[in-house]
Amino acid sequence: MNSAIYAAGAVCWRVVDEKIVILVVHRAKYGDVTIPKGKVDPGETLPQTAVREIQEETGLSVALGVPLGVSTYPLASGRDKIVHYWSAEVSDRAIAQSTFVPNGEIAAIEWVTVKKARGYLTYERDVEILETFAKLVDEGVTSTFALIALRHGKAAPRGDWNGNDASRPLTDRGVRQATTDAPTIEAWSPRRIVTSDAVRCVATVAPLAAATGIKPKREPGISQDAYEEGRALVRDIVGKRVRSRKTAVLCSHGPVLPEILREIALATGTMPGAYLSDAADLDTGGFSVVHLSTSNPSSGIIAIETYEPVA
Repeated sequence: MNSAIYAAGAVCWRVVDEKIVILVVHRAKYGDVTIPKGKVDPGETLPQTAVREIQEETGLSVALGVPLGVSTYPLASGRDKIVHYWSAEVSDRAIAQSTFVPNGEIAAIEWVTVKKARGYLTYERDVEILETFAKLVDEGVTSTFALIALRHGKAAPRGDWNGNDASRPLTDRGVRQATTDAPTIEAWSPRRIVTSDAVRCVATVAPLAAATGIKPKREPGISQDAYEEGRALVRDIVGKRVRSRKTAVLCSHGPVLPEILREIALATGTMPGAYLSDAADLDTGGFSVVHLSTSNPSSGIIAIETYEPVA
């Protein structure tokens, strides 16, 4: 059986004259109207692909929002194409800095209402993704931010380390995990990086800090030492991040992550459940992206995405 072709894209949206409009692209080669998307390049993750393809097709720099689902359909070659979609709010700044010009692939881009898009998009599979987005609009949770719970990369085993636990460094694999995590996490455009003060956590966020120019804030209150000694400040730290309504990374430890996810749920009025344990059960270098409403965080967790480490 032929292997599937993977692709990624997003429903790009903004508010014009108090109405939500979405971006559609007119493809020159196929003569169709569709949602911007494109194939995964070697070594890319799906979130990276979505952001890159939107930049290339529309000239717009975006940050990903809530996941909207997956479309699977057969190609003429007999292979399946599997496309992952997110929402992506387009800022006024991104519009002003757009580099789009008509080209051999995209003849034109157009902003249309959700209602118009329903009958305008060429493919029913695109309309299905649009309907998922429309539900967010109806619920008033279109504009979102994310709290990204990141487990540090693989560290030197306790038994092989002579210093104290907090000083354990990353292994070579851990360094690779930290390096490969950074460009994927960048797809959500974090504004803050908060990390346990343990060496393995600080080192894990170093590549992301270098890529984004964000100076990490070291918080002993989400360290493993503080957690094990009963002096953790997870509730205070999570509460501050929820109140700020800005996408942030929280880098911590395996035993602390369940508490971080639980406190996100409590801070947003979300009913607890097994899904929180699943989101916190991360391998080293793994992370979960928790999506919350910007306008009303107390409306609860909208979606959670979990990513395994690439390395």
